[in-house]
Order: sequence, then C-alpha cells, then structure tokens
Amino acid sequence: MTVPLALLGLLDREPSYGYDLKRGYDTYFGRGKPLPFGQVYSTLGRLARDGKVTAGQSEPGDGPDRKRYAITPLGKQEVEAWLAEPVAAEPFLQTVLFTKVVLALMLGHDAQSYLDTQRATHMRRMRELSEIKRSGALVDALLADHALFHLEADLRWIDVTTARLGALAEMVRPA
Repeated sequence: MTVPLALLGLLDREPSYGYDLKRGYDTYFGRGKPLPFGQVYSTLGRLARDGKVTAGQSEPGDGPDRKRYAITPLGKQEVEAWLAEPVAAEPFLQTVLFTKVVLALMLGHDAQSYLDTQRATHMRRMRELSEIKRSGALVDALLADHALFHLEADLRWIDVTTARLGALAEMVRPA
C-alpha cells in the first residue's frame, strides 16, 4: 500500500490534522511499522503541491501550530480510481528464498540445511501470528491471517523444493 493513497483515503473520511492521520494510519495499516511523523508531513506537502489536499490556516493549540488537511476533488478522484483498481496478482517468480537455495547449491553449500532453518523460522513466525489472532482485535486477526496464508505457501514451496533439491543441484552446479 502506498502511504499517499492511504492518507488520501483517511482524509476522504474527514478533514484531519497530521497527528490524527498518523494515528489512523498506525492503527489500521502500520502494524509493527508505524509511520514516522516526518513522512506524514512530507507526504502531505507533496499531496498539497499536487492539488490533492488543501492545508487550512495554521491553528494555535497546546503545542506547535497545526493545520487541518482536507481532500480535494482531484484527491477524491484518485482514491476512488485506486480503490476500483484490483491489486496485481504478483507471481513472485524471483524470490529471496529461491535465490538463496540456488546460490547455496551453486557454491556447494548445504541448501537442505538452509531450507530446514527457513522452515523453522517460518514456523516460529506462524506461532506468533496465531497468538495475535487469538488475542488481537479483528484488524490484527485479519492481517495475521494474510501473513499466515503467505507463510503457508512458502512452507509448501520449501517442501516441494526439498523433494526436488537433487535435480536442482544437478541443474545449477557447474559441470
């Protein structure tokens, strides 16, 4: 997800201050990776420059002066177009996992050991995500499900690759 479009979407709900936008982003989209304040304000500056948001006059408050941002018709149009466009079904034809296995085989390293270590790492993360599902809010559970499904696919790939490791080694090792 792109930060500018997420912020535009949040502004489409209601005009907001940068701090409120950051809090909304972090609550729904920033799980484990909160959005830095500097990125919020630099993104809002670019969106204002491009005519997608307007920044109200500075308002005095308990801290530094604050500006309330509002989405423009152009910004609203961009959000609506983005929401209507399906996300590309990314085939992940060249992954880090694949690259490491092939290089391990090419270099005469123990690719099976790498796959076993990777499997254990995936399983550990899946246990963490399962705990989040049990104890978290709906948003956390849905995000955990998404990650779990991807990890399950990786585990299936690790199993298939393990079964074909000998043939792959013959193919990629120098003659």
